[in-house]
Amino acid sequence: MGLEQNIMAEMKEAMKSKNEALLRGLRAIKAEIIKAKTEPGANGQVSEETELKMLQKMVKQRKDSLDVFRQQNRTDLAQKEEEEIAVIERFLPKQMSEAELKEALTTIIAETGAASPADMGKVMGAATKQLAGKADGKAISAAVKELLSK
Repeated sequence: MGLEQNIMAEMKEAMKSKNEALLRGLRAIKAEIIKAKTEPGANGQVSEETELKMLQKMVKQRKDSLDVFRQQNRTDLAQKEEEEIAVIERFLPKQMSEAELKEALTTIIAETGAASPADMGKVMGAATKQLAGKADGKAISAAVKELLSK
């Protein structure tokens, strides 16, 4: 079953159970799917890769907003962002732990022959392709910097 069908089924359940937080998150995902389907060249279809990128982008946007709301002591808005992040992350693949990420990056560094922080671009290019959906870009970048500066 595709993402859109999962979202629709979950929306029905959320409406029945009157779970506002879940429903808000699901509606946001559905809106993004509809937007992606109507983009030029999409032909009313959204690939799994596009869905994954879309969900990651949504989580990143909400995390950025969450940081701002916390800095401004807006706990009410921060709470809503946290709830939506939790809903969206349910549809993303399991994220790698820090240890798993470093292990994968060590392999990538060896494959690319990177030896210093100057080679970071080479490593990041390969890492973002291989670890797409499994790790956040910021986490990958931080781990690569740490591993290359040893």
